[in-house]
Amino acid sequence: QLQFVESGGGLVHTGGSLRLSCAASGFTLGYLTVGWFRQAPGKEREGISCVTGAGGSTSYADSVKDRFTISRDNAKNTVYLQMNSLKPEDTAVYYCAPAKSCRLQPIQSQGSVSWGQGTQVTVSS
Repeated sequence: QLQFVESGGGLVHTGGSLRLSCAASGFTLGYLTVGWFRQAPGKEREGISCVTGAGGSTSYADSVKDRFTISRDNAKNTVYLQMNSLKPEDTAVYYCAPAKSCRLQPIQSQGSVSWGQGTQVTVSS
């Protein structure tokens, strides 16, 4: 019954920024660990960031570390991903979903995840 709605994607030039939002629908996030994932054309879906339920611990894939920042506002039932210094390699559809422990590398989604539509991020050179 978990449902996430992603938004905030768009088209930007190299070096630009975007802020993605992941809103939980039909339930309360509570202390659920949430991750951001992305899938580029012809590539497997990969985990890029993770945040624990209280927002006190985060993790990132090496490819986005120091450029992306994950955060959450449980009062708004929303998780965010601030993306700075975007590169063409960041072009992908971005999804959010319940994640396993943020200690795990690579970042992994929980089982039985129903992926939503995601939000498209396109970075031009």
